[in-house]
Amino acid sequence: MNNCILKTEDLSVNYGRKQILHHINMEFEQNKITAVIGPSGCGKSTLLKALNRTVEEYGGKINGKIFLSDEDTDDIPFNRLRKSIGMVFQTPVVFPFSIYKNMTYAPIYYGEKNKAKLNEIVTANLIKSGLYNEVKDDLKMPASRLSGGQQQRLAIARCLTVNPKIILLDEPCSALDIRNTAHIEKMLRELKDEYTVIIVTHNLAQAKRIADFVIFMDEGKIVETGTPGDIFNKPGDLRTKEYIKYMTD
Repeated sequence: MNNCILKTEDLSVNYGRKQILHHINMEFEQNKITAVIGPSGCGKSTLLKALNRTVEEYGGKINGKIFLSDEDTDDIPFNRLRKSIGMVFQTPVVFPFSIYKNMTYAPIYYGEKNKAKLNEIVTANLIKSGLYNEVKDDLKMPASRLSGGQQQRLAIARCLTVNPKIILLDEPCSALDIRNTAHIEKMLRELKDEYTVIIVTHNLAQAKRIADFVIFMDEGKIVETGTPGDIFNKPGDLRTKEYIKYMTD
């Protein structure tokens, strides 16, 4: 892959004696959207959590290598790695304070103290998330008062405040209605001009709409990868074909 930003070599993950991921070798291209699909329990979310090493906080053990722009993530301090590879979870996570404080929390943590710069970060990233016009007059409002879809967009906007290289999203639209899903899909298509996006989704139509590349996983292994056209129209593996048929019948 010509423009690889993230790469795994022989990546495996165990929880105790149970092996979840088996020898994953994958490259992720910069400024593209990669969708990870596959049956429930196949290891999709574990793969995401391994990529920025949060899996270790859940008791998982990583074997193999992960490289961010050719730098071994074993050699990257966690705070810098999480700044470079942000993650947004399936259930929106908003901090128990105002919208504004949610948006400034990470920049302040990483050392930004200039009030004007913080205001600029808040505005720019709320605009990117499509939330600005909806909340610009209510930035002091508790974030918990936002709707579910707004909270998810806030979580994505908050992730952007430290200018990550890569955004990991684990089923970000699974609990959202069509309108909010459309908002997020539009946002992700626009964000890939600046960021690399890796999204786990059970929604095959979503993967078709927004992905540049698709990974199909089963039983903790990568079965095949390709463009949406390849994977959905002419899958090379019977497991992929049967999964797509099951999910679309």
